[in-house]
Amino acid sequence: MDTQTVLVTGANSGMGLATTVALAGQGAHVVMLCRSRERGEQALLEARRQSGSARIELMLCDLASLASIRAFAAAFLSKHPVLDVLVNNAGVVNLTRKTTADGFEAMMGVNHLGHFLLTQLLLDAIVRAPQGRIVNVSSGAHKIGRIDWTNPHLQRGFRVWHGYAQSKLANILFTRELAMRLAGTAATANSLHPGAVATNIGVDRDTGFGKAVLAMARPFFLTPAQGADTAVYLASSPDVRTVSGEYFYRRKIAPVSARAKDDALARQLWSWSEAQVGLASE
Repeated sequence: MDTQTVLVTGANSGMGLATTVALAGQGAHVVMLCRSRERGEQALLEARRQSGSARIELMLCDLASLASIRAFAAAFLSKHPVLDVLVNNAGVVNLTRKTTADGFEAMMGVNHLGHFLLTQLLLDAIVRAPQGRIVNVSSGAHKIGRIDWTNPHLQRGFRVWHGYAQSKLANILFTRELAMRLAGTAATANSLHPGAVATNIGVDRDTGFGKAVLAMARPFFLTPAQGADTAVYLASSPDVRTVSGEYFYRRKIAPVSARAKDDALARQLWSWSEAQVGLASE
């Protein structure tokens, strides 16, 4: 990966940091997308220390703000006209209903819509790469997911697992439709389930709620590096150079729910997502 540019979202901790370390260790130039400058700078030092690579840079973006995503994409493209690999890793789980700067329910807003817009804005740069790859971190939770078009932002009857599973189903549907649209190019898009990983995803950023539970559960979960393994594989292995539109677990193509295979639902989600983020449909 010596000449490749890689962008990893949510790179300041957990699987994002582990993915950064692994790909930088393979020689890639890795851009860490982080929301917080303070946490990002700490993670940058740690990533350079663990990987032994100085070819890592930090850029700031809040995936809960469409304006921030647009500003980031413009800044990124001014420095990196070609993007070889985009790893859409960032994710949130909220125990109570929260909203993004644009009024989206936060799990749908960050986990799906933020990455949807980011990917669209960077897509030309990915297609320009010799073999561009988009890697979307989903979850086995997608199997209980459904998208309620009458209540997609959960203004009524918020339940944490419904919201999270809905966003993870959206990740897979987005990946499948994106892969179809990339047909005829050298670029690919795949999604994955990382397994049960001990990360800070369920810890409240503001209150710290959930840290004690995470500490108790950690011995029973995969490490972030183990959880990142399939994402790193999809980002870098020649074995999957021509594979697109699939869902992976432990480096192998895995089954998905019936909803996740629904092409009409994927197209509907795409059109809805374009409208939500303000992109003109074709």
